[in-house]
Amino acid sequence: MSIGLFAAIWELAWATGLANPLVLPPPHVFLSGISYQAKFFDPSMRMGNPTGLQVASSFVLTVTYTLLRVIAGLAVAFAMSMLVGVLIRYFRIFGRLTFPIINTLAPISPIAWLPIAIFAFGVGNVAAVFLVVITLFFIMTIATVNQIDRVGQTPINVARTMGASRFQIFTNVIVPSILPSLFTVLRLNVFAAWMIVLIAELIGIGNGLGQVIMISRNTFNAELTILAMAVVGVVGYALDAVLRVVQRKCLYWNSTNV
Repeated sequence: MSIGLFAAIWELAWATGLANPLVLPPPHVFLSGISYQAKFFDPSMRMGNPTGLQVASSFVLTVTYTLLRVIAGLAVAFAMSMLVGVLIRYFRIFGRLTFPIINTLAPISPIAWLPIAIFAFGVGNVAAVFLVVITLFFIMTIATVNQIDRVGQTPINVARTMGASRFQIFTNVIVPSILPSLFTVLRLNVFAAWMIVLIAELIGIGNGLGQVIMISRNTFNAELTILAMAVVGVVGYALDAVLRVVQRKCLYWNSTNV
């Protein structure tokens, strides 16, 4: 309902002349031109007259490229941050050597890592995924360490009294306690992951929605810009919805899942 209200206000602003259609084309304009604008999602189809199936295929592939980069970066960053966070708290020497470095690198903007990504991995998927990992890894590692520190001593002491080993305490007490908060941190940083992968694609690291936005900028095509932004918003919302489902299914013991 809120999206419909937003679209209605946008249409009203266009009808009353408050919104310049050349800069902010209303929904009915850029939606009616999807079949034409979708040609820009694939460089090989910008010339000629592609079929509807070709247009739809290129549209889906472009969105898939960007989405897979985001998902791959999320998965790698989540696994790495969990592992490093646990090692920091379970092995004192490792923590003293690495945690100060992580705290030092965490405030650095992911954009600053762009040259390093290109120098190290060239132009392609690996560089884009690397940027997503860098965006999330430091923040989620710090969050993992903080969540481990917040686990109360009472359940740990009870587990020890019952004869649980250190590994059993970790798997049955620590991990179930920290996962709900870490999933929330992951979901909040999905939007940051989207931003950095689009920036990476904007500068030419592979194809994807970022490349489409760059084309719209170079050609002053406002309809294509709004269409690409709408696709990013819809796909980002859908990804967050999927993560919410995964959170509810995997963390079934946590009553605070949203």
